Amino acid sequence: MPNFPKVGILGAGQLGKMLCQAASPWELPLYCMDKAIDFPAGPHCTGFAEGDFKKYDDVLAFGRQMDLITIEIEHVNTEALVALEKEGKTVHPSPKALAIIKDKGLQKQFYTKHQIPTSPFQLLDNKKAILEAILDRRLSLPFVQKTRTAGYDGKGVAVIRNQADVTEKLLEGPSMVEEMVDIEKELAVIVARNERGEVKAFDPVEMEFNPVANLVEFLICPAAITSQQAEELTQLAKKIITAFDICGLLAVEFFLNKSGEILVNEVAPRPHNSGHHTIDSAITSQYEQHLRGILNLPLGSTKAVQPAVMVNLLGHPDFTGPVHYDGLEECLQLEGVKVHIYGKAMTKPYRKMGHVTVVADSIEEAKSKARMVKDTLKVVSKELSKK
Repeated sequence: MPNFPKVGILGAGQLGKMLCQAASPWELPLYCMDKAIDFPAGPHCTGFAEGDFKKYDDVLAFGRQMDLITIEIEHVNTEALVALEKEGKTVHPSPKALAIIKDKGLQKQFYTKHQIPTSPFQLLDNKKAILEAILDRRLSLPFVQKTRTAGYDGKGVAVIRNQADVTEKLLEGPSMVEEMVDIEKELAVIVARNERGEVKAFDPVEMEFNPVANLVEFLICPAAITSQQAEELTQLAKKIITAFDICGLLAVEFFLNKSGEILVNEVAPRPHNSGHHTIDSAITSQYEQHLRGILNLPLGSTKAVQPAVMVNLLGHPDFTGPVHYDGLEECLQLEGVKVHIYGKAMTKPYRKMGHVTVVADSIEEAKSKARMVKDTLKVVSKELSKK
């Protein structure tokens, strides 16, 4: 067996599952900690520890059994990771970078400090402060409010376009409030780095969002942008991962506005939804690349083998209960359709239950099949319904 360190992952969701699957060909043992062993990564990891990755004592106890600790979700106890690092454990991403990224206000300030283009913003302490800023005309509509901590997958985000939204949608708690960008496209780049300072980026992707759930519905690779724009996105992503001094993956989400400007939206220091397609469409998957990065191994080729479109499998809005997949067999009949089901037993509206990557000789062909998959494959429940 190769002489690998003992690697622990905080979290055992679908990203942890796919990390374990990427580790399997190398016989690389991975250990996970989360609240229940029946989470997606539970059956796939070498060992499982029951615990809460938000609790200091749980993270400390788990980390002390490992040589190297990584994450599949940002919202972990950073203080425990700092303590583990002081005890000589390797932690990727670094707790220092993670503490900044977890706080959307600190993240925005980081971009300003490092002269990385991002939309204008204000940091406000609570809902009352936002209302006062509107009255004082220090803040004008439309704007986007993001709670500084704990938001993800569309949670902790309020889009405020008019006075009715101010009354109905404003969120409580410390917030980062930014100007609404006149968006032409939403784009992302997955970039990786190892301790040697080697940096490689995957091709930029284009994202189309579900307007209700604010989750990615289609992901298209390569993005329909100019070669100059692709180069600018790639260089910005490389600059950001180096500035954060992160080893492993960093997913960088961008806005391309209608004036042609590229602005950084936010980042995630882990495998990301915008890189799922790499399992089927690139020489190296994002999951293998993350492992290479944190283990200080040579980074793999990020070359795309085929154009790809990814569809997220979201729980049907009308169903809650034990999951059932309608239309699976019909989709599996289509050439180039790769179905990834995460193993969550219960579905609920807009819950991420899996994804499908469609690879083809052209983006047009991949898009056509992806639409067929979206219309055919439904995540429902036969036992319980919200209707």
